[in-house]
Amino acid sequence: MGIFATAIIVGAVITTAGTVYGASEAGKAGKRANAKKAKGEEKLAILESERQEVINPYANVGDLSSMISDLSSKLSNPYASLGVATGAAEIEIEEADIALANTLDILRATGASAGGATALAQAALQGKKGVSASIEQQETKNQQLKAQGQQQLEKYQLAEAKRVQSGKLTEAQRQQDIDVKGQTFVYDEVERRETEQLNRVQAQITGQEQAAMQARRDQTNIIASGATALGSMAVSYAGMQNQANIAKGN
Repeated sequence: MGIFATAIIVGAVITTAGTVYGASEAGKAGKRANAKKAKGEEKLAILESERQEVINPYANVGDLSSMISDLSSKLSNPYASLGVATGAAEIEIEEADIALANTLDILRATGASAGGATALAQAALQGKKGVSASIEQQETKNQQLKAQGQQQLEKYQLAEAKRVQSGKLTEAQRQQDIDVKGQTFVYDEVERRETEQLNRVQAQITGQEQAAMQARRDQTNIIASGATALGSMAVSYAGMQNQANIAKGN
């Protein structure tokens, strides 16, 4: 056997050994990738099963209509109790009668005429009428002022009751809104973190899938390359043998 034939045989042995080793390592790499992929899928399944339940952030929102009160009971007509000022008129009549009686007594005692007595009585009556009218006007005015004051007071009381009621209702609504936003924030934050974790594991699974596919391609390429090399060596060896046979024939 010639040197070249020996070299070809040695090369074939080395190529075969390298092909077998390379294909074996590629196969091992593929198995490792598949094992990691399987673990990743198991981890992903656990993470998905442990995801938080979907919530209704408005579940605890209650009916606030009970905080709305009917304030009509606070309304009243302050002018309903206004009366006619009759006290002054009664005083006027009484005092006029007394004045007239006294005047008549004086006139009788002095011997004055009936005409003079009548004139004096009329003058006294007119004076009393003026005083009575002034008192009656003052009483009426006082009642009106009192009614107006009561009306103004009730107006302010009603406005304050409305303000307090509106403030309480607004605050209750604000608290409910804060509760809804707080629950929504917590849910969204947990959902974001869980999604990120799922995405990372899924990316690892995808990476191992790609690694396993690459290992299979590498194994196929190594075997194909080895087979090609061995084929080339076989062709070269056959050519050399053919040339040797030709040489012997000559």
